[in-house]
Amino acid sequence: MASFISPVPKCRPPSESPDDPQTWTESMVSDWLRSIGIKETYIKKLYEEEVDGRVLIELSEDFLKKETGMKSGPALLIIKKRDELVKSSPKAQNQQDCLEKQKIYHVGSGIENYDSRKEEIKEDSESVIKTKGDSKLRPFGTKGDDFTYVENNVLEPESGVIDLITPCHEYKSFKIAATLDRQRLQAKLAKEVLKFATGCVNMRTNGTIHFGVMDSRGDAGYVHGEIVGIPVREKDMYCDALDYIERSFDSFQSEHIRRCIGVPQFILVVCSNSSKEHYVVEVDIEPSVSKVRNNVFSVCLPNFNEKVNKVQFEKKTAYRRVGSKSEPVVDLNEFYQYIPFRDAQREEAETRYNFTAPELCQNLGKKLIMLMTDGKKKMDKDKWYILVTNRFQEKDLQSIDFLLNMNMFCVFDFDNNSNVSGLCHEYNRHHVVNRHFMQNYKIPSGMSIKDFVSHLHLFDQISWIFCNGRSDFKGNEPPCNEMTWVKTKRTLLKDCVSLICKDVLPKGTFKVIFLLTSSVETPFLNTFYEFITDMEGHEDIICIAESEENFKKWQTYALESCDMETVNNSGVVGMTINQINATLQQVQPTTTRASKRLPIHVKGECFLDPREEEMRCSLEILSLNHCEETCLDIIESEKETIEQQFYQGGKLTWMNLWLAEKKVVGEVIQRDAYSDVNSLLSDCLVWSLDRASISCINIYHHPGSGGSTVARQVLWNNRRALRCAVVKHSYSAPVVSEAAVWLREYEEKDPQKTLPVLLLFEDCEQEYLEDVKYELEVAVNTKKIARGTLCFILLSCRRSHHPEKMCKESPQRNVSVTHKLSDAEKNQFSKKRQKLEEQFKPEFILTFVLMCDDFKSHKIAEYVKQFVKHLLQGIDHTSVVTKLVQYVALLNTYLQNSFMSLSHCESLLALSFYVDRFRQHCFETALSEQAKLVLIHLRDENTYITSIRIIHPLVAKEILHQLLGDTQQQSDLALDLLNNDVLFEHRFGRDQYMKFLRDLFITRHKIIKGDELDSFFSPLIEHVRENECPDKAIELLKEAYKRFNEDALFAQHLARLNYKHDKFEEAEKWAETAVAKRPNNSYILDTKGQVYRQWFTAKCKAMEKIDKTPENTVDAVETALKAIECFQACEKAAVADNETMNNAGFVGVVEVGCVLLKLISSLHVFSRPNHCQFMKYLLTDYIPVDLEKPWEHFHCKLKNLQNIMLDALQWVSEDLSFFQTDHNRDEEKTSEKTVKHPIHWLVKKTSDYGKYFNNHSLPTDLRQVRLTPLMKRMMIYSKGGGTFTTIFSVLTNQKYEDPQSVLENIISFYPSNPMSAKMLQMDLVNYIATHFALSCLSTQSSKLAAFQDLQKLSNQFPKEKQKCFPNALFLLVLLFWPEEHDTEKEKERKYEIVLSAVEHLQRSYEKKLKDIPPRKKRIYTHFFLGNGHGFEKIIHKSKVEKITKLFSVSEKRQKWFSGEVWKMPEIAKLLRRVTGWTEDEKVFLEIPTEKTFQIPALNPSSVPHSNENVTFYLGFTLKGPVAYNITVRT
Repeated sequence: MASFISPVPKCRPPSESPDDPQTWTESMVSDWLRSIGIKETYIKKLYEEEVDGRVLIELSEDFLKKETGMKSGPALLIIKKRDELVKSSPKAQNQQDCLEKQKIYHVGSGIENYDSRKEEIKEDSESVIKTKGDSKLRPFGTKGDDFTYVENNVLEPESGVIDLITPCHEYKSFKIAATLDRQRLQAKLAKEVLKFATGCVNMRTNGTIHFGVMDSRGDAGYVHGEIVGIPVREKDMYCDALDYIERSFDSFQSEHIRRCIGVPQFILVVCSNSSKEHYVVEVDIEPSVSKVRNNVFSVCLPNFNEKVNKVQFEKKTAYRRVGSKSEPVVDLNEFYQYIPFRDAQREEAETRYNFTAPELCQNLGKKLIMLMTDGKKKMDKDKWYILVTNRFQEKDLQSIDFLLNMNMFCVFDFDNNSNVSGLCHEYNRHHVVNRHFMQNYKIPSGMSIKDFVSHLHLFDQISWIFCNGRSDFKGNEPPCNEMTWVKTKRTLLKDCVSLICKDVLPKGTFKVIFLLTSSVETPFLNTFYEFITDMEGHEDIICIAESEENFKKWQTYALESCDMETVNNSGVVGMTINQINATLQQVQPTTTRASKRLPIHVKGECFLDPREEEMRCSLEILSLNHCEETCLDIIESEKETIEQQFYQGGKLTWMNLWLAEKKVVGEVIQRDAYSDVNSLLSDCLVWSLDRASISCINIYHHPGSGGSTVARQVLWNNRRALRCAVVKHSYSAPVVSEAAVWLREYEEKDPQKTLPVLLLFEDCEQEYLEDVKYELEVAVNTKKIARGTLCFILLSCRRSHHPEKMCKESPQRNVSVTHKLSDAEKNQFSKKRQKLEEQFKPEFILTFVLMCDDFKSHKIAEYVKQFVKHLLQGIDHTSVVTKLVQYVALLNTYLQNSFMSLSHCESLLALSFYVDRFRQHCFETALSEQAKLVLIHLRDENTYITSIRIIHPLVAKEILHQLLGDTQQQSDLALDLLNNDVLFEHRFGRDQYMKFLRDLFITRHKIIKGDELDSFFSPLIEHVRENECPDKAIELLKEAYKRFNEDALFAQHLARLNYKHDKFEEAEKWAETAVAKRPNNSYILDTKGQVYRQWFTAKCKAMEKIDKTPENTVDAVETALKAIECFQACEKAAVADNETMNNAGFVGVVEVGCVLLKLISSLHVFSRPNHCQFMKYLLTDYIPVDLEKPWEHFHCKLKNLQNIMLDALQWVSEDLSFFQTDHNRDEEKTSEKTVKHPIHWLVKKTSDYGKYFNNHSLPTDLRQVRLTPLMKRMMIYSKGGGTFTTIFSVLTNQKYEDPQSVLENIISFYPSNPMSAKMLQMDLVNYIATHFALSCLSTQSSKLAAFQDLQKLSNQFPKEKQKCFPNALFLLVLLFWPEEHDTEKEKERKYEIVLSAVEHLQRSYEKKLKDIPPRKKRIYTHFFLGNGHGFEKIIHKSKVEKITKLFSVSEKRQKWFSGEVWKMPEIAKLLRRVTGWTEDEKVFLEIPTEKTFQIPALNPSSVPHSNENVTFYLGFTLKGPVAYNITVRT
């Protein structure tokens, strides 16, 4: 009988615990680095490099210095402390104990045989003992291709005979032998294999000999059974080595032994830190009794003799297995006697092994359903799925409906032919696929996660990631073999998986399904390792395989990271794809293949192709049968939750409306505004030839008053008559426009006959709405849609604190929704409240209760106060849950629509979830009872990602007030939130959280955005500075500045905050900091100018009660000049910036200049009797003696002040003459001081400017003195005639009681003979403009020059038109516009002048407009062409507006908007229609020359699409003439 010995004690790694450095996360590594005194900058860099515990173990000093720029000192300290840490870790101790135990055991059992291991080498000792994990052996008899080993992992110890079927194992390092030449290597391999095989065969036991596994007990740094691998140059060398069988055994035995020895198997050794290709070579021995019965095998082992340089054979010897080694049989006769017994034992073992009792049938269908549903009745409709798969069989491609019905996020596909004939090709027939490679998931530098997700459309369409090439791709992406893939693509896979798991999808929101449809290879298996690593667990990973062989290979690899029970529990083996398909469709919540339907023009319906819909991801299309694909079981189980979510403050969903429509739940109340909107909608649908192709309806609503509910009800109830969709305003206007045009024309035969599209815009910027409208107008015109055809209705729903005011401005377009309920509404709400209170507790319908109480300030305030007071009784103020509620309340109080992601909340509460089905339960269990009632779960309709907010802003505000009490202030809480590292550094949802946090500190309220008022700082900062302390507000912003990487905008806000509180030195410092960071930002330069301006103002105020002298005003003058310099820099930056128009610098120069002039004029040296000295000082080289020394550094700058101010005034005037006075809506770039009435401002400042440079000592009767040209010019300025804009403002400015006298007075200051006066171009422009303005009031005025004289005078404008001012060119157009009585020759001459002027006007306009879209800076029309001649042919816009003066403001706007104003008989009598034609959608004026005169249409949609003869009105702008009311001639 063979002697047996017990196996070597097995070393297992310690349990995963924080004591084991290998299990540390990046944050834990950071904490450890802090504990050993490493600088925060280095810690941050290592955190960004994702250095976790595993990476820490492998760090080298070179890496630290080269990759992170670390100095030698800290690098050396980290390495030293790391080594000490690893040596003292439980795992390292465990390994050391194993070494000792194995050494003692092997020496005691006599296994160590120095001779048999003399070819082994000892590697250099390592300073750090590597942590080594246990490794599973390749299953006996399986192929090596289906298995891998991990370098430095440890196999179970060598073993002897066990039960004859379980193989015994023997290890050989083979380090040196693997490097020998062919003959020597083969001899050595054959000797070891044949000796081991003979021992196994004679004992009738299975066995495996392993080459590339350490067996030496003396090799420092290695343990027995450690996998090292050997290089394999040629695999056939190892296979051919077994040819020694025939030379080592006699002919009879060689045949039998050959059948017992298996082919060498080559198992790849995976090495994480090297690209070397090593293998473990294994040979299986299987002595079946039929092959070896009654035989004892003796072998002549080959040995290479170095002396004779050839292979020699040892004497014939029989071997047997003794323990874990093969030894010669000493007594052959005795051994022969036991052979029959051993044969019988072997036969019995084989019989026992081959007999399989009938297995109990496993319920695989139930197991699959449990895994996919997390134990629920149905699969989660909001869960994302990630599929990892390889080549699909052709028959299986017909059974993928279950995949089509899933919310598939991405597919990792290892089939390079998938796009041609595989799963991708089949899937793409039903759903849109975005084809990517793993390298596409590398985020470009500077791009945020949000932008990256949008860039790849990750939540809009499935991302199909080809992991090993794509055969049909023309680029360089070929498939590669396993080793090349590991070298070149393993890192890409790691980065790709890491990005998805850590930055895009939070844990618990997705499942990973490994679908094994063909043979499994190493790259596929690597994907499992990356997912289980980054997901920090296996609970959301499922493996499905039809083939047991494929599953076993996956299982073997998975066992490296999980235990057997876990792997088996998460795997489903034996079901075909067809069976899986049928099983899973039973539990899927929706069937996306169920076709959606849309209405069509001829009152029928059409099917909506899912692929077409998915390609238009910028729209959420509302179908006729919306929600009907939802499973009835889901509806029944979730209907109460859905309804409660809405009445607790959640957003109205289509499911709410569908359930109400089907009478499954109670009706959703329709407020009065619903009828108002429907009425406007009906008006839009009434046909009229003049009806616009695009109509707009605006809903303005108080926050929380149900405005968005009204808007969604309108869409839902009109989805049968119109095509309806919600716009996702994260997409650009052109993308939305393209999708909307497609939706309108989808499945319609004639683009001229389609249903209008109703588009809902929820809480988007007005500018964005206008952009979309513009793009749609372009599309309609391009498609040549007939006039009067309504194509699109834009329904905008925006919050506003003044909805009724907005409604009054344009009742034909606007509807208001307020907190105030009508009597009918009160009745409805009261009845509904009674029903809901029977169904839900009051705290679960709080938002609805608040609406029922009419939101009356006194009632609601008391109700909310008592509700919160009752709620917070007994709350633990020290708990982290209470802190979470405070943080969310702070955000919700100050930021509309703010929230905190569930992932952030879980991170703050330090929750981790091992089974996703308990995720929601675990989170809610962690909350206090109070938190459960006030926190509501929101789910993004696009990403399905959950977030948290307080049920109502008023509740949030009251919670904040009561929780803080008298002991804590809001600034303290804000600071605490700002410095919370757990939230700030949490990777998932970081972009959105950072935006909210940033907005909390620097985003200002704007009425134009729907806020109650305009604020100079963010509402939080306003609260802190007004209700707490300005210094606290400053400290808060300072901390925010540091937290947000010293952002220039925070420095800008600090400058503002400091100068608002007269801390000018600090303000100056912060302004300079901001400018240093963004030197070309005109808005920041404006802030710096405002610092000095306010400082200057403060210094002037301090001197009000003292006599001003040159000496005591030095400081103030210096500050004023600094302000002017800053504003000039702002001007320069604004002009250079092609994307914005910022006039703040020009305004600042004038504002400061006026105050500075006032200060200078107040000096005794320039007092009233000496005012001429004031002008003399500023306009000539003269310097008063009193000023010479004190102001020696200012003289040059002050003497240039007049020109600087004049240039600024002219710039503002020109800008106002070009464009309408719309406000800038850019939030971050809003200048310090917004001029609300720019024309009034310009009039005042121009007048002030003229007065300062006017001689105050002049007598009342100016005829008594001789005025210089400069004095006359300044008098003109002081009277309002200094700029083109101020001259024409006299016509409309109500402050002038007798505007005609004002204009006549201005003209009196010009030379009596202007033809010979040789006036400057600017004066010439103002002179002619003043005559045009006067002619609008009276053509009989004695001061009015003859029209022909002005035409002659205009000849003094520069002959080179590019040197003419735009205003001069504009006047040339007015002066020389041909009249009806002109001869043909005169008309030709005049048109020549006009065409030349218009050409240069258009160039000036384009230069002035820069790269800003024309719709954002609308051109201003000054005049229209009238029916008279001379002055009377030019009609000022004010005369046209007087005709509509009797109408209300809203009616007037509606008439202009709809074009009705042009149909009024008064207009037809006043204005002259001109004739022309349209060609290729361009308008041309009929003129008597061979040249063509194109006239831009002010409204491009009014241009006929066909070539027609037309008539139209002419308007005159600084862009040139424009066409109004284009009408086809009949």
